[in-house]
Amino acid sequence: MSVDDARIWRRSFWVAWSLVLLVKLLIAVRLPLFVDEAFYWQESRHPAWAYSDLPGLTAWLIGLGERLAGHHLLAVRLPFLLLGAALPWLVARIATRWFGAAPGWQAGLLTCLMPLSATLGLLALPDVPMAFAAALCLAAGARLLQRVDAAGAAMLALGLVIGALSHYRFAGVIVTGFLALMWMPEGRKLLRNRQVIAALLVGALAWLPLIFWNLANADAGLKFHLVDRHPWRFDAGGIAFVLIQMLLVTPLLFVALMQAFGQAMRAGKNAQWRYFGLLGGISTIGLFVLGFFADNERVSFHWTLPGYLALLAAVPLVLARWSRSWRQLTWGVLAAGTAAMLGWYLLVASPAMRSEMAGQKHYPSNFSGWNEVASAAREVLAKMPENTELVVDNFKLGAELGFAMNRADIRVLEHPLNAKHGRAAQLQLWGLTQATPVPGSQRPALLVIDSSDVRYRALLDHYRDLCRQVGAIVPTRIVNVDHGARRFILAALPARDVMVCATPAMAYVDAPQAGAKLVGRFVVEGWAFREGIGLEAVEVLIDGKPVARAEYGLAREGLADFWGLRSEPNKLALGFRAEVDASGLPSGRHWLGLRLHGRDGLVEDWAEQPLEIGK
Repeated sequence: MSVDDARIWRRSFWVAWSLVLLVKLLIAVRLPLFVDEAFYWQESRHPAWAYSDLPGLTAWLIGLGERLAGHHLLAVRLPFLLLGAALPWLVARIATRWFGAAPGWQAGLLTCLMPLSATLGLLALPDVPMAFAAALCLAAGARLLQRVDAAGAAMLALGLVIGALSHYRFAGVIVTGFLALMWMPEGRKLLRNRQVIAALLVGALAWLPLIFWNLANADAGLKFHLVDRHPWRFDAGGIAFVLIQMLLVTPLLFVALMQAFGQAMRAGKNAQWRYFGLLGGISTIGLFVLGFFADNERVSFHWTLPGYLALLAAVPLVLARWSRSWRQLTWGVLAAGTAAMLGWYLLVASPAMRSEMAGQKHYPSNFSGWNEVASAAREVLAKMPENTELVVDNFKLGAELGFAMNRADIRVLEHPLNAKHGRAAQLQLWGLTQATPVPGSQRPALLVIDSSDVRYRALLDHYRDLCRQVGAIVPTRIVNVDHGARRFILAALPARDVMVCATPAMAYVDAPQAGAKLVGRFVVEGWAFREGIGLEAVEVLIDGKPVARAEYGLAREGLADFWGLRSEPNKLALGFRAEVDASGLPSGRHWLGLRLHGRDGLVEDWAEQPLEIGK
């Protein structure tokens, strides 16, 4: 390609890189912390070499960001934004060295526009330094294949150290690199070189913090990442992982990436292209296979990024063989895909849009409700004694409240989520999950419960388990966020004059169903109860305003047995029925809710569901 081509691609790279970084900065200052980010922030307030879920680097970077820029969202994410912004430059430098200036700028532009890498650094997650480390190792390996020198070995050692301090998963990058080099005669020779062996030894030493942590804690971290998290049995649903990858990479670029791998096998004397292709292909295909056996409940779509970075360096050579129209379509789809991904984050960063998404399958619950519950907790705590202890029911809520209130000492009760996400051991080490003294027994306590983070079928059992840990739960305040899609309960401890296991109310609307289209008058039917205290009345709300008082106390056979009710004063009479006249309401979407009146005078607003009312 000509010098003019290189200038055009360089200019395009600069424009795309600048625009993407600007949008990411705009999102980063508004988007609430993802729950993992919040827990990593909590780790940053407990400095250590390693933690139950990760090595120390992610927490150190967050601590550095706050030390430099203060306590706010952008400070937490700033080091990750910078690393994410540096990655396209690094890929461009790698491709330029081996394939020329124009392909180099194209590779950098591809990294800017591939949705999976374009959004990297937007969140303070370990995948950011891990991807940067993988790119450093990629650059070092290609350089060392040409000529072994101290600079190349030092770059390899640095990449290995950063990766080892980023995540357990970096071990997969190391294994992939080893397999790729062993495939190549030049690679096998390289692995016998003393300077390379020295770099590998330095990288190996960086795993010592994780090793020592696991030795001291019954291998809790390893067991979570290798055993507890994954079912290790075949699941045909793993095909969804591959399909998601095609979307996050964009379909045409995905084809080009696979072609880069295929052509690497026939790259002849070009050792670097073979190295890039083998490294990326082995990693990608290996993770595709793993997707049929590994964890499919939690986010894992980002695992493939290190492999894609290797392939991106060679993809411009693949695209050069495509027709002009296919190349243009590829770039257009990439730009549209990145715009869509960043647009989704912009929507999620907007409280109004999160509210509009309530009740939908893709409602961003992990970004929602934290500011509102923190504000409510501050208001309630302001009315309680100064020595009041703050207690939460799970690690997610503890970390998010901790960041919002700038405190890392919030006590966390036993909860299945703590172990499911590999955080139970760490919370125990921090002394935040100790069973004694019982909250509220020696000084006042405010318990905050995230009831929307428990399957509804298991919610009553969760309340009963909380009773076992802290006694009766009498809500002081209910916080419904986004029409109750996120629901938090604040309860002062100890609950005075309550001798049984009192729980918050529970309810269900049998009719009309969510999203129903209704005209004029309609009937609302369902059931509600409050174990230990009982309900006195149920009101029906439309858009938060009472429209009817239900007849409460109707027989609902089988309900008490289904829930195993032990101390419900209303016994079997837990049903309600009300007639609602909606003829005066404007056509369109409205929200149906319930107001539950307890026998002790406590009033709880239940979560709402959408209705379509017409004429």
